[in-house]
Amino acid sequence: MSAALADPVEVVNFGCRLNIAEGEAIRTAARQAGVRDMIVFNSCAVTDEAVRQARQAVRRALRERPEAAVVVTGCAAELEAERFAEMGARVVRNDAKGLAESYGGARTFTNSRAYAPALSGADHARAFLGVQTGCSHSCTFCATVLARGIARSATIDAVLASARTALERGQREIILTGVDLASYGDDSGTALAALVEALLDLPLERLRLSSLDPNRIDEALFALLTTEARIMPHVHLSLQAGDDMVLTRMKRRHRRADAVSLVARLKNARPEIAIGADLIAGFPTEDDAMFANSLALIDDCDIVFGHIFPYSPRDGTPAARMPQVGRAIARDRAGQLREANARRRQSWLDAQVGGTADMLVERDGLSGHAGNFAALTLTAPAVPGSIITVRLTARDGDRMIAAPIEAKDIAA
Repeated sequence: MSAALADPVEVVNFGCRLNIAEGEAIRTAARQAGVRDMIVFNSCAVTDEAVRQARQAVRRALRERPEAAVVVTGCAAELEAERFAEMGARVVRNDAKGLAESYGGARTFTNSRAYAPALSGADHARAFLGVQTGCSHSCTFCATVLARGIARSATIDAVLASARTALERGQREIILTGVDLASYGDDSGTALAALVEALLDLPLERLRLSSLDPNRIDEALFALLTTEARIMPHVHLSLQAGDDMVLTRMKRRHRRADAVSLVARLKNARPEIAIGADLIAGFPTEDDAMFANSLALIDDCDIVFGHIFPYSPRDGTPAARMPQVGRAIARDRAGQLREANARRRQSWLDAQVGGTADMLVERDGLSGHAGNFAALTLTAPAVPGSIITVRLTARDGDRMIAAPIEAKDIAA
C-alpha cells in the first residue's frame, strides 16, 4: 500500500496554453468525483512527437504506479482513444474533460455541449484563461478539427466570472488562450475585441493574448493591441510559413505580404511590441527557395519569439497525402529557423540593456516577464505576484538580468 498522496489528483499537461488552463478544470472535476489516487495526462497532438510522448508517459505511469487510476484526455486521446484504452488507461474525451462524472467508473466518455471557460490554477502569478476551443478552418496540416471539433466560444459573462476569480486570488495578469483565439465569438455573433473590451472594464492590470490568426485581426482588435496600455506589447501570430505557395498548400488565409504589412503596422503604431510566431519547417513540397522565404521571414517580421517545429504528417489530414520532404530535412530546416530566431532574440535583448521594464514576479520571487514577454531574472528576491520596476543590467542567454529599482531611482 503506498503512502497517502498530498494531492489525490495529479494532472500532467502537454502542449498548448489552453491545455494548461484546462488542466485545472480537470483537477477540480476529478476531486469532485472523489478520486483518491489518479494521474491524468492532458495530451497534445500537434505533432507525431507530441503523441509519442503522451503514449510513453502513459505506459510509464501504468508500469510504475499500478495502484493509481491512469487517465488520458486531450487531443492525442481524441485521435487515438482505442490505442490508449488498449494500453489500460481510462480515456476521457476532450469535451468531457471538465466534468466530474468523467472520472467515475466508465472507461470512455463523450459529451457535446457549449464550451465553458477554463482557468488555470493559483500556482502561477499569471492566469491562463481558455475562452475558445475547436477550429472551423481546414488547414491541410492540422488535426485540430478531428481532435476538438468546430470552433466554440465561452460566453462573455462566463469569461468575466472566471477572470474575477483570478483577480480575487491575486493574479494580476490574465492570458487569453484558445485553439483559434481570433475566431472567438464566431459562433455567437460577437468578436474577440468585444471580449477584450469587457475584460478591460474589470480592475485588471495586465492582459495578454495568445496566438492570433493574422487574417482575423480586425481594426477594433488592432486598435486595442496598439493603444491600450494594459494589453501587453507582445503579439504572437499564427504565421506557419513565409512562402506564398506553401501557405496556399497549407490552406492558410493570409499571404507573406499580409504578415509583413501587419507587423509593420503594429510596430509603427506601438514600436515596443514584440513579435512571436508559429512556424512549420519542412512542409510537404517545400523546396529550398520556399524555405528561404520562411527563413527570411524571421527578419522581415522581426520575430523574437518563435514557436518552431518540423512538420510531421498527421493521419487523416490532406498534407499527409502530399509529397513529403522527409523528416531529416524538416528537422534540419527547423534547426536553421531556431538559430535565426535565437540570433534575432538575443540582439533584441541586447538592445534593452540599461533600460527599465515593469516585471510581474512569479511565485519563486526571482523570475518573471516584462510586458514585452522578455524573460527576466532578478538580482534579489521580490514579493511573488507583485509588479515591480526593474533596470535591465545584462543578458544571460535568452534571459535578462534585472535589478529592482528603488522608488527614488525611477525618475533618474
